Amino acid sequence: MAQSKIGQMTRFVERLPLSGFRAIFQLISRSWIFWNSILSGIDMITRRQFIQSSFGALAAAANARAITPRSQPLGVQLYTVRSLTQRDLPRVLAGIRRIGYEEVETYWDVYSHPATELKRMIEDHGLRVPSGHFDYDGLEGKLDYAATLGVQFIVCPMLPPQLRTLDGFKRAADQFNKWGAQIERMGMQLGFHTHNYEFARYGGTTGFDILVKETDPNLMCFEIDCYWVTEAGRDPVKMIETLGRRVRLLHMKDRKRGFPLSQTLNAQAEHFTPVGTGTIDWKAVIAAAKRDGIRHYFVEQDSGPPAPMECLRISYRNLRPLI
Repeated sequence: MAQSKIGQMTRFVERLPLSGFRAIFQLISRSWIFWNSILSGIDMITRRQFIQSSFGALAAAANARAITPRSQPLGVQLYTVRSLTQRDLPRVLAGIRRIGYEEVETYWDVYSHPATELKRMIEDHGLRVPSGHFDYDGLEGKLDYAATLGVQFIVCPMLPPQLRTLDGFKRAADQFNKWGAQIERMGMQLGFHTHNYEFARYGGTTGFDILVKETDPNLMCFEIDCYWVTEAGRDPVKMIETLGRRVRLLHMKDRKRGFPLSQTLNAQAEHFTPVGTGTIDWKAVIAAAKRDGIRHYFVEQDSGPPAPMECLRISYRNLRPLI
């Protein structure tokens, strides 16, 4: 009788996902001596209750595992390691995966590889590519490439300098609506990545205000760069809360202490440091992001020190417990 129950339990356990508790119970359930030594010393009713309780505990554990959400994947914007990708992209991808990252966001330099080759290279290293940066100039010509690469988000990383005017932002918003509709028909979504220049004021408004108001929320989302909006004097937490579901992706790099704010995109505005070593409240940022259902977090550091891979290691170590 008991042996039959143990056989049933073994088959039950073997249907569970391979995990620590499955391995433990496989070991126990296959040890007749262990179970017999327990069951032989108690009466039939108690034995039946014991076995039923064991089944119940296993079922509860399996159910808890099924409903407990896994942590969000962390990704890397490959621009961070651009000096390395030019020499040996597969080696860089392998290093990124070893750190623990699960996603990458591509950028213009790696598009020298055919899309099918780049997709295979990324996937062969156990990584996913949900998003890619494609320059404003020539973006429309890269849509088929992006579709073949398999990205979900086509992100415009910045506006050309000639469009960083009041009229330029309006023209860009109109163009984004056209591109957004085209990209939606292809099964992807257009996004725009923030810097600091969008927050310079033009009378009573900013370029960013124009992009938010004059682009269709169904056709364009935003990738908030937490460093650059902080550099511009804005709070990334409040921005995420205000924009809500329009924010679908985050860039994560930190800001050193003791430097003035700026809405001008130049070298004097670059005070980068790995995530968790600067002034940004990442716990609050991530809490706001989770409330809004943001699913893609990309670590980026435009320039060092430290060296690019070391920056990724530090940022991962500081972020992983929070996400």
